Amino acid sequence: MRLIYRETYLNRLISLKGTPDIKVITGVRRSGKSKLLEEYIEWIRENETEPNIIYIDLTHLKFEELKEYHALNNYIEDRYQRKKQNYIFIDEVQMCGQFELTINSLHSTGKYDIYVTGSNAFLLSSDLATLFTGRTYEIEVYPFSFSEYLRYYKISDIQTAFDRYMKEGGMSGSYLYKEQEEKYKYLADIFDTLILRDIRQKYKIRNIVLMNKIAEFMMDNISNLTSSRKIADTLTKNTDKINHKTVGSYLDYLCNAFAFYKVKRYDIRGKKYLTSNEKYYLSDHAFRYAKLGTRNLDYGRVMENIVAVELMRRGYEIYVGVLYKKEIDFVAVKQNEKIYIQVSDDISRDETFAREVDSLLKIKDAYPKLLIARTRHEQYQYEGIQVIDIAEWLIK
Repeated sequence: MRLIYRETYLNRLISLKGTPDIKVITGVRRSGKSKLLEEYIEWIRENETEPNIIYIDLTHLKFEELKEYHALNNYIEDRYQRKKQNYIFIDEVQMCGQFELTINSLHSTGKYDIYVTGSNAFLLSSDLATLFTGRTYEIEVYPFSFSEYLRYYKISDIQTAFDRYMKEGGMSGSYLYKEQEEKYKYLADIFDTLILRDIRQKYKIRNIVLMNKIAEFMMDNISNLTSSRKIADTLTKNTDKINHKTVGSYLDYLCNAFAFYKVKRYDIRGKKYLTSNEKYYLSDHAFRYAKLGTRNLDYGRVMENIVAVELMRRGYEIYVGVLYKKEIDFVAVKQNEKIYIQVSDDISRDETFAREVDSLLKIKDAYPKLLIARTRHEQYQYEGIQVIDIAEWLIK
């Protein structure tokens, strides 16, 4: 497999080097967390004089004995070298029972710069403060962006490349397969055997059939407003009665494992967050095709999914905007920056264009407004709204 450096993530790790934080690398399974560690280790070796790097990959048999926390601690302490910068890298740390006891003990010595990755169901953002007594810094790794996809395949024609990216997605492990059917088989296996398996193990789920039904319903309804009660009512029509509280728990589990991202609604006029109904987006849009097939490609909703993940990749918090009963696809916020965004597959018809810009025109504040669509043309402006082709926006 051809490798590309993922500079954004690598630079974040470099900026954190030497800080007292426990660096925790998270993200959906097979999104490149292990490769990122390898890139960072290589950078350290190239830029420092004789660093002491203690690297442990708990998926390898040679580290089998370190799956007990005392053994893990002793192995690392035995390899400490005075008068050197000592780094600890542990891949799939959750495979060691009570790993947090070892990490906390090592961190308390102040002798090590510590980095860990692990299954996301076992390293939840909400649990990090409880697991680790020291300060943690979380670096979330996403599947390949469109820009990274272009670099990987060395493609210069971005419009043709975007057509491919729409169907192939950003899970780079699938790029090794030549046939689309094999790519989707790989992606389906990732979703079923890694993501769902993690959830089953973490939460001891017995009703696997229901979990699969909920996941597939979510995939079929990406970018649609939904709720646990709506899902329960829909699924109940075809089977036994399903409790909406159970559905709500399963939704949380899927989001905890980075299979989906939940996006809340925000009342733009009232400047408040709304608690009823949310949208859910897949961590990688190609999972949808791999699990449900490609008969209903639904480009508009898939494009919205791509934009949602790209905004999060760029560090924005995103919300669904609500204004006078109209919906704005995204209110993207980062520190003092705010952007209003509509996403559309095709705005070539006058009535479609008018509908998409109408919601944005009703927003009276001065923050930027974007209409991202499949225009295949240069960016232009309409009454203060920037209209830009999605492929062009993704590489900016």
